[in-house]
Amino acid sequence: MDISKMVEQLDKLDEQYKAAASKGEGREVAINRLEAAIDRIALPGSTYVRQLDLWRGMSISNKAYNVSQVAQALRHDLSDGWTDSVVELVHADIHSDYLEMADTLLGSGYKDPAAVIVGTSLEVHVRALCVKHRVDTELPSGAPKKADTMNADLKKAGVYGTLQQKQLTAWMDLRNKAAHGDWKEYDVQQVRLLIDGVRDFMLKYPA
Repeated sequence: MDISKMVEQLDKLDEQYKAAASKGEGREVAINRLEAAIDRIALPGSTYVRQLDLWRGMSISNKAYNVSQVAQALRHDLSDGWTDSVVELVHADIHSDYLEMADTLLGSGYKDPAAVIVGTSLEVHVRALCVKHRVDTELPSGAPKKADTMNADLKKAGVYGTLQQKQLTAWMDLRNKAAHGDWKEYDVQQVRLLIDGVRDFMLKYPA
């Protein structure tokens, strides 16, 4: 999806939100669609997604305006050409999966978003492994388990051993550093090893 289509999508959804707000109905659907669009268009770990995270789970009355403002900020930055070209890289059609995206990003000098993408892919894979091996992915309260907890549970279930568990813990720690802006805590070579390691892990433990 190119930049113009991203802007067009955000404009259309924003118009739908404003129309729903003025009529007093359909606002929840409109905001949910705006929220999904931000997730699709913005880079994981970006300012837009971090701002959106502040409002997730809140009632529509509490989050509607704020989500619309995040969408507007993203729309204007895209339109004005102020977003990094990394957005185009991430959404280029030539990428077939997230690890391939991360490879391209790293090769283009974007080690931090590459680390976030690989770490997110790893977490999704760990969750899929839990489903495959009938390991609970939710806490008794119904809340989703964190990646570290699922990692420990997979080790307890005998899916893999202690060394593999510790390696995943290290990878997840690097991903968390990237997502929280601790970019000086790791270097390009460590992200390279992360990508290669996660790829090998997924091949060895398919879900």
